[in-house]
Amino acid sequence: MIRMPRDTIEGPYLNDLLEQPAAIRRAWEHLGDRDLTRIAHQVRDGRYRRIVLTGMGSSQYSLYPLHLNLIRHGLPSHLVETAELIHYQSELMARDALVVAVSQSGRSAEIVTLCDAVRGRATLIALTNTDGSPLARSADVVLDMHAGPEATVSCKTYLCSLLMLEWLGAQLTGEDATAVSDQLSLAAPATEQYLYRWREHVAALTTELAGVNRIFVTGRGPSLAAAENGGLILKESVRFAAEGLSCPAFRHGPFEVLRSDVLVVVMAGDSRSAPLNRRLADDVRGAGARARLVCAREGEGALRIPDTSKQLRPLMEILPVQMMTLALGAIAGRQPGKFELNTKVTTTE
Repeated sequence: MIRMPRDTIEGPYLNDLLEQPAAIRRAWEHLGDRDLTRIAHQVRDGRYRRIVLTGMGSSQYSLYPLHLNLIRHGLPSHLVETAELIHYQSELMARDALVVAVSQSGRSAEIVTLCDAVRGRATLIALTNTDGSPLARSADVVLDMHAGPEATVSCKTYLCSLLMLEWLGAQLTGEDATAVSDQLSLAAPATEQYLYRWREHVAALTTELAGVNRIFVTGRGPSLAAAENGGLILKESVRFAAEGLSCPAFRHGPFEVLRSDVLVVVMAGDSRSAPLNRRLADDVRGAGARARLVCAREGEGALRIPDTSKQLRPLMEILPVQMMTLALGAIAGRQPGKFELNTKVTTTE
């Protein structure tokens, strides 16, 4: 029987992780709180020459599935990190632009500058967890995550962002919003199903990750959101050497660092690229490194996620990486999610 140092991993971060199903349920219950009818009609009528999606860190990564959805429907979507948008791509924020900005605090340094830059120019939709923040006050439409207080690394707010952006995408593209909402109603129970066995997941990963000194998290398409966010939270929550990137990007250079103490986590993703992603996992093993596949059917143990619709897969894919952060904290003997050199809200550009 594997024993975990519970006093190491228990704390505000674990509490936030376990509160995720309740947070998602609240977000789903408030999906219809804001009327987007006018803006949605303007989008479909071609009123906006461009739709600019922006955020920093986890907020930016959560926008990627929406970005792909808009492009799939023929809409002119641009996904730009907020710092790059305000300093080098500000021309995108013209009067004929719709800006969708995501920020859990609504008051990070880049977001505050964005609010000043967009005022009186583009239409702004804000997705935030902080009512009354500079972002909320500046927006034409505010979507509240309803994630509740989040003490540490972004987890509840990341999942709530993914859920609400999926719903926003249905509004902007003219999809059946009721049908999408019905699918999204299954997010909370699916997350609950996975987290019910969190102790078992963490115990197994504590053994499996022993001796691992570097982790790459990879994916394609909508799964790239979990890949990039996974690399981020491994660094941020347990200060572990990790990187999130696309599966093909991993082959273009990073493949050369493979050795026995390297783990590559591969998001199996959807049917369009799943065979390519499985091949990457096989090739990593063939090179002498470790590879694990995050998948509903082929994933094993903590890497097996609930079998859900395509709308929910991006939410499920990050859960195993969250469990890894707990396991790595247990191995290192340091509480995961505790900020040591930075704060939750970045106030300097």
